[in-house]
Amino acid sequence: MISPDAARKRDGADGMEVVIGLELHAQLRTRTKLFCACRAEFGARPNRHLCPICLGLPGALPVVNRRAVALGVRAALALGAQVRPRSAWARKHYFYPDLPKGYQITQYEEPLAVGGVVDLPRVEGSERVELERLHLEEDAGRLLHSTRASASSEAVGSRVDFNRCGVPLIEIVTRPDLRSAPAAGSCMRRVKQILEHAGVSAGRLEQGGLRCDANVSLRRRGRTVPAVRSEIKNLNSYRHLVRALEAETRRQRAMMRRGARLVSATLLWDERAGAVRMMRSKEEMADYRYLPEPDLPPLRLPPDWVARIGADLGETPDARRARWEQELGVRRADAERLSADLALADYFDALVRCGADPQRGADFLLSELLAWRGRGEEGGFPLAPDAVAELLRLQRERSVSARLTKQVLAEMVRTGTRAERLLARSRWQPIRDPKQVRAWVVDVFRAHPRLVAELAAGRDALLRFFVGEVMKRSAGRADPQRVRELLAQELRQWASADREGER
Repeated sequence: MISPDAARKRDGADGMEVVIGLELHAQLRTRTKLFCACRAEFGARPNRHLCPICLGLPGALPVVNRRAVALGVRAALALGAQVRPRSAWARKHYFYPDLPKGYQITQYEEPLAVGGVVDLPRVEGSERVELERLHLEEDAGRLLHSTRASASSEAVGSRVDFNRCGVPLIEIVTRPDLRSAPAAGSCMRRVKQILEHAGVSAGRLEQGGLRCDANVSLRRRGRTVPAVRSEIKNLNSYRHLVRALEAETRRQRAMMRRGARLVSATLLWDERAGAVRMMRSKEEMADYRYLPEPDLPPLRLPPDWVARIGADLGETPDARRARWEQELGVRRADAERLSADLALADYFDALVRCGADPQRGADFLLSELLAWRGRGEEGGFPLAPDAVAELLRLQRERSVSARLTKQVLAEMVRTGTRAERLLARSRWQPIRDPKQVRAWVVDVFRAHPRLVAELAAGRDALLRFFVGEVMKRSAGRADPQRVRELLAQELRQWASADREGER
């Protein structure tokens, strides 16, 4: 738990604490929409994937997408929620240009699942966030705003793209357990990882595949009385979520210090201005006029069907990180980075299965191979894991130096040639001749006599400099370990010669 001193530092001198709850909307990985056969495709020409059902035309009746329900159940189980045997559909009414029916088909009184948790890394004392519910619903369309090409850049018109109408979503509602903006960002990241590893959602934030509404309020630390809260809508970036919450917290705190009256509001985040702006006064539940959906029967899920989905979940991100740390000895920070992306995590596991040392493989993947991502097929990596494992084996066997490894990697990516074949070429072959390496050592010593004296006097940090100078002369083809050994030998001879000269 967070200490009282840390809490006071976090909350500020006024003793107010931040209370945050999130509503996370994730698009499900289905080929078609939730209630019709239109394609759920991002990036298509505007208003191409439409039909009377997703437009809500009279006489059109929805039919539930079975795969969407299965993915919703899968998400609930991955988050530790309890799947309800019965859930029901409802109509949520509101009027907005991107909602052609004038209502959204969602779940309200009887959601798909309740409960669940998201475990966070330690962020200002927050470790576990409890979930209230998870339910299915359809997405709305998109408003496309055109702007005048001027310094003011004021909006001069809007168009509506209805392609996204009816795309299946899950909404995950947390309890107000978060006490800082960074913790909220961490929670959003964790949920994305869990859904991605479970195969539920690609979670592409840049495409709106994962969006967040954040509710935030301030209250006296230790009190449980509900405070006036604001809701910041449609945040599709971790950075935007954190910055928006910090800005709204500052705004509320400043108003409370002035004695101004806070009112519940729905806000939008203006990234360019670095501030929140009013969208509308906040609706209450009664404003949405929830009604039972008359065209869809309740969902009744057989327990054995739910159990089969749960048995096929696979490894969660938390279990994966624990396995890497405990069984493979991977550093915690590296395990966190690797598990943040499913393709990256899968590639690392494949690399280890191909014989790569786990920590060496993690270091190489995160420091070198990531720079080449985006040049390959699925996952973006241009080289097969076994080819990279072979390169790391050659490096471990000292057939290739760390410096030369980068050059070999670049050539492998460029030509598709395996490391062993590249190293068979004369310009890549390691130089093992001790006479040649000793000649370079002597040459470096003669070029830096003052530094040699300092090294001999015990300034060991200079050893890296001398190794680097020898490696430059060998174009990275000398064995660094052998270079260190010959440097030590030659240094003893130089020190001995200096003592003879003094006599």
